[in-house]
Amino acid sequence: METETMTNYLDTAVTMAMEYAPKVLAAIVIMLVGIRIINKLVTIAVKAMSARGIGQDLTPFLGSVVGILLKILLLFTVAGVLGIDVASFVAVLAAASFAIGLALQGSLSNFAAGIIIILFRPYRIGDWVQIPDSYFGRVEEIQIFNTILRTPGEKTLIVPNANVIGGVVTNFSTQGYIRLELSILMAYEESFPRLKSIILECLQDLDIILNDPIPQVGIESYDTHNIIVAIRPFVKPNDFWDATFAVNERVKAAMSANGIKMAYSEGVELGGIGE
Repeated sequence: METETMTNYLDTAVTMAMEYAPKVLAAIVIMLVGIRIINKLVTIAVKAMSARGIGQDLTPFLGSVVGILLKILLLFTVAGVLGIDVASFVAVLAAASFAIGLALQGSLSNFAAGIIIILFRPYRIGDWVQIPDSYFGRVEEIQIFNTILRTPGEKTLIVPNANVIGGVVTNFSTQGYIRLELSILMAYEESFPRLKSIILECLQDLDIILNDPIPQVGIESYDTHNIIVAIRPFVKPNDFWDATFAVNERVKAAMSANGIKMAYSEGVELGGIGE
């Protein structure tokens, strides 16, 4: 009896293998070939969109969406080849999508935020921005779920799109220039008009500093031991750090050459215990 039962199982297995093996093999081939074709189609679509003048911040996003839709269609095709009822498959897929959606609410909010960013464009690729939580850098890529920033220190920041939409975004590239906010300490006995003239001359000698808007130099505030002088030149966003270093170096050298001492905060000297 056991031998007969085992024989029946083997016959059934062989029959099922003979019936489904070609379908499974065909499904695997279709899946592998389909993915390669989809990747090529997405590449062609991205190039076509770029050729038609669609912005470089929009093409990667649309390319990702096209790729996802084509892969969903490929999944339906594979299900049909395997003999799975497409209607039932859609119902199962919808239920699974709902469950996954509940588990990935954060990802869905990032996806929705990505669509909002693409539609309203608070920033574009190449813009220098500061987004919530004090993330500052140049926009390298706008993806479906994240925005990629490159900091002045060459660090790559991957910021969820929902975080961007949920706060204030400062775009420093909108006007085409950004203002440096530098300051130095001047002693009370020094002449501010003379120092101001020297600083403005330094700024005029630097090609990296814009003449329009006009650079500003003024007294920002008074401290106990010194005067805080504000230096506010304007530069292109990409020149932010180079200009910062250049201005600081040039002003320090000019002050030394003209005999103007840079003030410093004086410490408090405490006497010994019992004195």
